[in-house]
Amino acid sequence: MNHFLSVTTFKRFGLGIVFLWFFVGGVGHFTNAEFFVAIVPPWVPFPVWAVYISGIFEIVLALLVLWPKSRPLAGWGLIALTLAVTPANIHMFMNPELFPQAPQSAYLIRLVVQVLLLLLIWWSTKIQKSSDMNV
Repeated sequence: MNHFLSVTTFKRFGLGIVFLWFFVGGVGHFTNAEFFVAIVPPWVPFPVWAVYISGIFEIVLALLVLWPKSRPLAGWGLIALTLAVTPANIHMFMNPELFPQAPQSAYLIRLVVQVLLLLLIWWSTKIQKSSDMNV
C-alpha cells in the first residue's frame, strides 16, 4: 500500500486533529471563559469551575494522546469528557434564542460534529496491533 494512504498515516492525521481540537479548546476555556460559561446549562452547579476543570482535563488528555502508552486511556478519557459536555451542546441547540450568534442549524451541525469527533477519538486512540504500536 502507498505509504501516504496507509492506515498509520490516517491515524496520525486523526490523532493530530484530536490533539489540536482538545488542546486548543482546553486553552480556550481559560482565554475565553465567558463564552464557555455562557453555554453551560443552568442546572450545572458552579459553571465557572466546570469550565476551568473541563479545560484542564482537555489539555492534560490532549497531551497524553501524544504518547502511545497513554493513548488508549487518554482516548477513553476524551470520550468521557466529550460525553460530559454534550449537555452544553444540546442546551445550545434547544435554546437558540439564548445564542443568537448563529442559527439553530449551526448548533445541530455542532452536535453532528461531536458524534464524528467521538468516532475519531475512538478510532485514532484504540490499541493497535503490534505492528502499528508506534503510530
